[in-house]
Amino acid sequence: MTDWTEKYRPSTLSELRGNDKARDALQEWADTWEDHREAVVLHGVPGVGKTSAAHALASDKGWPTIELNASDARTKDVIERVAGEAAKSGTLGEGGSGRRLLIMDEADNIHGNADRGGSRAVTSLVKEASQPMLLIANEYYEMGRGLRDATQDIEFRAVSKRSIVPVLRDICRREGIEFEDDALDSIAEMNSGDLRGAINDLQALTEGRDAIAAEDVVTGERDRSTGIFEYLDTVLKEGDAETALKESYDVDETPDDLINWIEDNMPKDYEGAELARAYQALSRADRWLGRVRATQNYSFWKYAGDNMTAGVAAARSGSKGGWTRYGPPSYFSKLGRSKGARETRDYVARKIAEENGVSMGTARQEIMPFLSAMTHHCKNRELTVAMAAAYDLDAGHVAFVTGSGETTNKVESIVEDAQALREESAVEASGGAFEGGTATGADDDGTEDEADDEATTTLAAASEAEATDEEQESDDDDGQTGLSDFM
Repeated sequence: MTDWTEKYRPSTLSELRGNDKARDALQEWADTWEDHREAVVLHGVPGVGKTSAAHALASDKGWPTIELNASDARTKDVIERVAGEAAKSGTLGEGGSGRRLLIMDEADNIHGNADRGGSRAVTSLVKEASQPMLLIANEYYEMGRGLRDATQDIEFRAVSKRSIVPVLRDICRREGIEFEDDALDSIAEMNSGDLRGAINDLQALTEGRDAIAAEDVVTGERDRSTGIFEYLDTVLKEGDAETALKESYDVDETPDDLINWIEDNMPKDYEGAELARAYQALSRADRWLGRVRATQNYSFWKYAGDNMTAGVAAARSGSKGGWTRYGPPSYFSKLGRSKGARETRDYVARKIAEENGVSMGTARQEIMPFLSAMTHHCKNRELTVAMAAAYDLDAGHVAFVTGSGETTNKVESIVEDAQALREESAVEASGGAFEGGTATGADDDGTEDEADDEATTTLAAASEAEATDEEQESDDDDGQTGLSDFM
């Protein structure tokens, strides 16, 4: 069955629903490209029409497209060979006066060393391109500062319900499906601005049927992350304390980052007594975050989150209207001076994500804090060695996760033992780096799961050793940058 999001994708910018200002800005960028010759970044939450707008623009201008996304190789060599050639040369015998549009999706997923020079290659490319380049990103501020500075940006916001419903109604009519208005309203409502999600839901609910009624729609919000700018509107302008707290659960930011977003943007909407009350709430949140860093007890994050979200919203005197230009906190300039630490964090998170089959966000926000607590200052040596072996960590990575000094003898010996464990696993071909091997299938005697069982046993034993370890060894680690500083 044909995917309706593809079947009914806009063929021209005039057919794009919602985000009229973004659409007009994109049209102006294309019409004036010869004058400025800058690349553009379309950014916003998933499902709001960024990719559709890019292809609709190409259709309107008669520009052939060249696409590169995160599923492709993102190394410096590939980008320079594939994207570079496309961006620096025109077309012969095709429309658009020899122009072609290079579309690079998931531009926020190119990170430093993990892509082996890919980020630097893209930044250089947008500065040198002689063809229009369009980058697409969900999280604009996950892109490198150099890349942001070298491009224009256009924000796509969540599509309103009143823009989603006409699209659903038009699809129903073209598919010969009878509908109740309440059914389409419910689909639009539960997708919270995600047009693509609404179309997918409509197709799923009407498969094999020729009508849809209100009772056919099981209401409930789609599981999706809330964009940081959308959330700032909630906590600083619109939501009550309960709403601000509940919606914070869907924001893809750790408390350490979220408090900086709120703190730097709060004075743009708050003033006087309400600003003073909000700062009091943030100061309480900051004290809880300090306890997290001091004790590695991440259960305290809950209390920090309560104060920085519900506390700040409760400090507001009623709701606020209008539009506010929110921006990234000055905290991110501090991170810019700590680029090496952020790249270390991202490398560790990527290795965890690859080994455990989870997202980068889950690895960074849910798994890394526990690893940091369990291996704090390498006091559980066996578990630290197992972790370093499982994720192929060097001394810098181990020091980052554990908060220990990179040059200490203890860390160096842990890395040596982890390397020996990985080499042993390669020889024995058993199951899982935590146990000392890789799970490759059944042994000669047919015991397919024996290696996994041994790995589980070893990890459990290491965890038990951590719980009972009474060693009080201390390092001269003052001033070291650890995982908790960059979560």
